[in-house]
Amino acid sequence: MATTMAGDRHLTLDTVRGVAVLGILLLNIIAFSMPPAAYFNPAAYGGAEGIDLGVWFGNFVLFDGKMRGLFSFLFGASTLLVIERATAKGESAAKVHYARMIWLLVFGLLHLWAIWWGDILNHYALIGMIAFLFRNARVKTLLIVGCILLVVQFIVSAFIPMLAAIAQVNPGKPGMAEAFEGLKQGFGQPSTEWLTEDVALHRGGWWAIAVERFSEAKWLPLAGLIQYGWETLAYMLFGMAAYRNGMLTGQWERRRYWRWVAIGFGIGIPVYAALALWMIRSDFGLVEVTSATMVLTTPIRPLMIMGWAALIVLLMRPGGFLTDRLAAAGRMAFTNYLGTSLICTTLFYGYGLGWYGALSRAEVYLVVLGVWALILLWSKPWLERFAYGPLEWLWRSLARGRAQAMAGGVLAR
Repeated sequence: MATTMAGDRHLTLDTVRGVAVLGILLLNIIAFSMPPAAYFNPAAYGGAEGIDLGVWFGNFVLFDGKMRGLFSFLFGASTLLVIERATAKGESAAKVHYARMIWLLVFGLLHLWAIWWGDILNHYALIGMIAFLFRNARVKTLLIVGCILLVVQFIVSAFIPMLAAIAQVNPGKPGMAEAFEGLKQGFGQPSTEWLTEDVALHRGGWWAIAVERFSEAKWLPLAGLIQYGWETLAYMLFGMAAYRNGMLTGQWERRRYWRWVAIGFGIGIPVYAALALWMIRSDFGLVEVTSATMVLTTPIRPLMIMGWAALIVLLMRPGGFLTDRLAAAGRMAFTNYLGTSLICTTLFYGYGLGWYGALSRAEVYLVVLGVWALILLWSKPWLERFAYGPLEWLWRSLARGRAQAMAGGVLAR
């Protein structure tokens, strides 16, 4: 079942990555178009009734965290692939890897501070520097360490709903009022005044947004390491294991993939649905939302990520129209991810069309469909003419210290 492309590309890796780069926009679109709390809590903004509630429910159950997890799995797998190629060429794997991570960190910080607050690249770069230390670990070791990291993530995340509960019960204690407001702005239902200010800011000019974003996010990369770095590293290690044991390269028997689809979705969907109903019945209370989204999904999410990866491998058809388009999108995931940010911030922020806060939760998915169409339409023709996506070329050239050849489309037939 294993399939490779020119230059020892694994079609399965590229296809899964292509699905992930499209799927992650299902969640990120809310962070582009609405105040931050709407990402976790539909009652915060964008509508929590009818079709809007249905859209949130479907996203939470099927996609929330799973597409990001797929991205992390693929990042771990790609790390081993780059190391293998460097070693085969007699190059220093450490030098090649850390040059890539340093430049990825630069791109990520520029993206975070100049374009959009939801950047994940800086986090991947920092965690990727740690993941390199596990390059020679056995599959069993990678899985064990990954599971331990998830336990740590569960414990660290549990402090968020605990703080929310304490702040609600003791709002008069020193620091509790500030903590409670901060949690409401990130996970709960912020005040009308705060929401009005946030919408007005993002419908304004680039400079005002950038200044506020830098003020709020200048230490976000370090905070992210503590808050969710454990989970990210665990996913990267799981991805390394899935690459090494053949899961992500299509080498398993179909029966084994179907087993993981059954396990991942059979366990994950009922648990996520139950948590969604719990949040709805609580009127999206702060403690319930933080508990469900940040803590209780931690042990279940990896199973659904594996289920998604297995399902994609099973459904892909080498040479098929959609598989070829998805694989091309995956080969250009770096360009498509950053390109999505440029498109969406231009649509929603004030220096573009200023749609921020103007569309309902269901309506913003019309934008998602449009961006998906652009990614699928342009990625394959580009790679039929050039060896890399434009930003992949820039990243590779900077990391290698010399301009890489762009001629020769890798998908040309």
